[in-house]
Amino acid sequence: MSSIGITGFETRRRFSPTLWMGLALVGLQLAIAVLALVWTPYDPTAMTGGRLEAPSWLHWAGTDRLGRDFLTQVMLGSQIALLVGSGAVLIGGIIGVSLGLLAAFASRWLDDALAATLDILIAFPTLLIAMLVVAASDQASLFSAIFAIGIALSAIVARLTRILAKRVLLLDYITAARTSGTSWPGIVLIHVLPNIWPTLAVNFALQFGLAAIAEASLSYLGLGAPPPNPSWGHLLQEAQGTVYTAPIGAFVPGLALVLLVVGINLLADGLRDVVDPTQETSR
Repeated sequence: MSSIGITGFETRRRFSPTLWMGLALVGLQLAIAVLALVWTPYDPTAMTGGRLEAPSWLHWAGTDRLGRDFLTQVMLGSQIALLVGSGAVLIGGIIGVSLGLLAAFASRWLDDALAATLDILIAFPTLLIAMLVVAASDQASLFSAIFAIGIALSAIVARLTRILAKRVLLLDYITAARTSGTSWPGIVLIHVLPNIWPTLAVNFALQFGLAAIAEASLSYLGLGAPPPNPSWGHLLQEAQGTVYTAPIGAFVPGLALVLLVVGINLLADGLRDVVDPTQETSR
């Protein structure tokens, strides 16, 4: 990369307001999740107030239908959202990148077969695939939700990896590397992955947001982390019956989920601005 390109990259990285806004929102959620590891306003299982109390100095977000502090429940829910998002992206990334690279290096017929299979999987909604995987397991659990969402996301990652890797393999220096005797694993590690990881990183950020929404949806349907895990989706499901008498029960976890997804999307947009210097000129 030329010195001009490096300078431009550093300038864009330093002055990307979208990136910093995304980092601030995601960082806030991360700070809350880490804080909940060592401190919460109340014991999450203790009934410290009356049922469905309004927000007060004792309970800033009120209490739930069992009299538990609602802010404590939402803080613990942030841990589940971040854990599921990270785990699902990790599983989807490992499987997706592996399949994508296999398709890019495969023979013509195997590449076409894998591409067709990925297109069919992508045609199904992510939540539907996750629901089928969870339903096929013995019982709903946090691990089954993470695994199911990761499987559902892997098809998107695999198709993107295949497309990016095939573009890199057409470049002249790849031909030179093969002529010089570089092995295929060496080409992948030295040339392919370093060239496609910036775009994959942006996609992983977007997949994180999708994973958080999918986990909340599964928990809302009773297919996610079982009680007493205070998933945001489970909190929304519990608040459904009291949304008119105690609307804060639906507002707080819904707002937390929206802020996380918006932060992730802003972070992804900011990363795209950084890793793709053509974005600014094309806008």
